[in-house]
Amino acid sequence: MLKKVGFIVITLLLATVSKANAQNGFPSFADLAERLLPTVVNISTIQKAEKIDVTLPDDEDGEAAAAQIDDEDSSVLRQALGSGFIIDEQGYIITNYHVIENASSINVVLFDNTEVEADIIGGDEKTDLALIKIDPPYELSKAVFGNSDELRIGDWVLSIGNPFGLGGSVSAGIVSAKSRDIAAGPYDNFIQTDASINQGSSGGPMFNMNGEVIGINTALFSTTGSSMGVGFAIPINTAGWIISQLEETGKVKRGWIGVKIQTNSRETAESMDLKDKQGVIVSAVTENSPAAEAGITVGDVILSLGKKEISSSKEFSRLVAESPIGKEISLLVWRNSEIMTINVPVEEMPAAPTISKPTTPEQMQDNDRVLYEVGIKVEEITPELLKAFGLSPVTIGLVVTNVEANSDAAAQGVKKGDVVLKIDKKDVMTTEAMLNYIKEARQEGNRPIMLMLQDQEQGVMSAVAVKLKKHE
Repeated sequence: MLKKVGFIVITLLLATVSKANAQNGFPSFADLAERLLPTVVNISTIQKAEKIDVTLPDDEDGEAAAAQIDDEDSSVLRQALGSGFIIDEQGYIITNYHVIENASSINVVLFDNTEVEADIIGGDEKTDLALIKIDPPYELSKAVFGNSDELRIGDWVLSIGNPFGLGGSVSAGIVSAKSRDIAAGPYDNFIQTDASINQGSSGGPMFNMNGEVIGINTALFSTTGSSMGVGFAIPINTAGWIISQLEETGKVKRGWIGVKIQTNSRETAESMDLKDKQGVIVSAVTENSPAAEAGITVGDVILSLGKKEISSSKEFSRLVAESPIGKEISLLVWRNSEIMTINVPVEEMPAAPTISKPTTPEQMQDNDRVLYEVGIKVEEITPELLKAFGLSPVTIGLVVTNVEANSDAAAQGVKKGDVVLKIDKKDVMTTEAMLNYIKEARQEGNRPIMLMLQDQEQGVMSAVAVKLKKHE
């Protein structure tokens, strides 16, 4: 009888709480999530692994250690990378550039677990955006774009993605801030949110309460590699014109006028009798550039572009980059206490100059030499790398910063952000030490080296045998 009474009391309490929640206006995202989940996909790569017999140096007891990676011909190594979302019935999918970077093949898992292979249409490293395409196996649900400019700090948002490879996961939060610059690229303009964004969420959509995409989940700030309530998304208004260019040509053409600018500081603004941080200061003008031909000079303060007032250098750079090539933009310029309007034609941004690389291994820097020998580029631990890859402050070893797509290291699943803890059972903390271990392996018949790796995304350690690259 006592158990029955207790059950009734608990039931009444739950009903009271639910009723109170409804009365207080707490939102339920169930209907919205049910409608939007089919538009979100999981993105991964599929790579072949080989059977490798490895003989390692003697262990501490003086016995030779042997290891074998035993994979049948039909086995594959599958590594979840991130998320994406469908934007039309033809199978176009938006994701982050870093999700598909260096991928030799891309696998997309739809909401019902149907797996299809995807092709890369194009990518833009500067904004970390990419467009891929699948052949639709059936009629697809597509996401609808909203207007990220209409977002207000405090608005509810819904984030859907593939955290830690778990598949479609929904989290809710609010817009914490707008126009965040996190030093991720030249056109930073992020939405900050406390909706949970974790490793694997990259490329997934952020929705408003109308079910419209208003952001693309891209980065998180964390000292542990997991969500700490500070995530960042690319505004969909920033992404829209990039995605349209990728769909048309596979690449992005940006506008350019040939000026270098810096944000107006408080001290500089006071000296020129301007408002605090009003406008941007021209610090250099490229010879024979559109800006030079139009009469822009060093020291000019650009107050607005068209009707848009300028308050930061990145904002101005982004607006110029998004300006139509072949058209003119109107700049409001402050010069010697006078304000004038100068029209400047927009040209296509020139390609960055190619820097010649060393032609022999002896001319290479240590980390480039490792790339030449093994197919991975590693760097010694720095605070910047810890922050960039979300690594623990106590991390030791070498951080993998690049992996060649067709290398054996890539085939074994080594990826950017992994930490090399040991090589052939020996600690490694410098690129010089790694090169010495590679040299030993070369001298012992070009045997593979055994890497002990820490996978920050999965939170596990693993050992992989990586073949040395063959050189003429």
